[in-house]
Amino acid sequence: MTQPRRRGVVLLAVLALLLSGCGLLGTGDRKAAEKPSLTPSPIASSGPSATATADAGLRSFYEQKLDWRSCRGGDRCTTLTVPLDYAKPQGRTIKLQVLKVPATSAGRRLGSMVVNPGGPGASGVDYAAGASSSFGSELLGSFDVVGFDPRGVGTSDPLTCAGTKELDDLIASDPDPDTAAETAHSDELLTRLGQGCLRESGALVRHMSTVEVAKDVDVLRAALGDRKLTYFGASYGTAIGATYAGLFPGRVGRMVLDGALDPSISTVQQSLVQARGFEVALRAYVGACVDRGGCFLGKSVDAGTQRIRTFLDDVEKKPLTGTASRRLESGNALVGVWLPLYNKGYWPILDQALQSAFAGNGAQLMALADAYVSRGPDGYQSNSLEVLYAVNCLDHDDGVPSSEVEKYVPRFEKASPTFGRAFAYGLSACENWPVHTGRTGAPIKAPGAAPIMVVGTTRDPATPLVWAEALAHQLDSGVLVKRDGDGHTGYKSGNSCVDTAVESYLVQGTVPKAEVDC
Repeated sequence: MTQPRRRGVVLLAVLALLLSGCGLLGTGDRKAAEKPSLTPSPIASSGPSATATADAGLRSFYEQKLDWRSCRGGDRCTTLTVPLDYAKPQGRTIKLQVLKVPATSAGRRLGSMVVNPGGPGASGVDYAAGASSSFGSELLGSFDVVGFDPRGVGTSDPLTCAGTKELDDLIASDPDPDTAAETAHSDELLTRLGQGCLRESGALVRHMSTVEVAKDVDVLRAALGDRKLTYFGASYGTAIGATYAGLFPGRVGRMVLDGALDPSISTVQQSLVQARGFEVALRAYVGACVDRGGCFLGKSVDAGTQRIRTFLDDVEKKPLTGTASRRLESGNALVGVWLPLYNKGYWPILDQALQSAFAGNGAQLMALADAYVSRGPDGYQSNSLEVLYAVNCLDHDDGVPSSEVEKYVPRFEKASPTFGRAFAYGLSACENWPVHTGRTGAPIKAPGAAPIMVVGTTRDPATPLVWAEALAHQLDSGVLVKRDGDGHTGYKSGNSCVDTAVESYLVQGTVPKAEVDC
């Protein structure tokens, strides 16, 4: 359910289309006032060598040499070899794609900063390639920005599960079924997806957990020649970082986890908090409309949210025109509403899309829904949707059978009158998955780790602030930075207080003495 900080070329194309001529696709962040550059402070490198590992069977992976080549107009690319199953390192191996954007200032370079934008399913290669827009000049000058496509993602031995029609059917399906037949249909679609993963990708679908990805990160750290890991993770990328810290606390260098997940909670707890997060974000969006006056949604926030809920119900009964070959159905409409809640700058797009849909044309809302799941004109441009289910179901095997979901619905509707029922039925998704691990939530303390900065945003729909607060409290060395604002994640979101805290920590090692309230 969490999504990456940047959705890539599909979203950018959609925004360009929807905003053309409106003066809304601007020049990015406003130019900040000139300030002195930070003085880079070397990262502690005490302890064993970069390639040291306690497992002799993994030594060849830790000692591998990366063969860098030029790619993407000046970046550097390579592949990293890791075992498919860390319990059987002499067995099958897989290749992970890695991209490096070299530090812009050789004299300031501190080492590598490994980055991940989230998902699960987002491309770290693409994230690193866009480093100039994702990270400030202080970080770009001090670090080689290194992104990787996690196992099964993008170009790293990609997971394959289903064709375009099957994925279209899954996204379009009723997210909050209210009859036995609709529930059975949803169960069938998810069962078919999981079986497709096993059929098309075999053992890979059994080895895509966050624990395994975190172990891959340590192999990458060693191959980069760094004794300590410097890491920036956003959204689900925070789960990778926190898991790494729990496994390898002594190898944590400087780590920032932005838009954090709480690893300690159950699937029910996670979904309840996220349902509330999306409701809070929706009410902020509607509130801004009401405050402007003459709001097309209604005269109050309650009226506006109810108008959207009624619209979603109406689409379920009577789908709208979407594209030449697809109708806007209830599932598409829901995710089309969700996407702009990730970024306040997208709210005008949601205004346009909803007004058009209220008039009977669902094309703009369909475009937003397609951007959310990386669906292009000719099919899906990434496997992020398939990966989302594969990783989440390995990590959180404590879902609820669809036959028992109704008893949870009142709690979810209290948390989110607009979206609660859909989040409640999301509890059953992994019950239909063919691979079960028995894993449930557990706190991560990472004793002995260097300070870990955790960033949370007050009205973040996908990763609510309470998760960042919980993770910062769990980690023995956690330091919390709070952003008061809208949208998903905090760094590079227009708040100079957050940006300064993050960059001062990563470049200079400056650890706030207390919680930072931005």
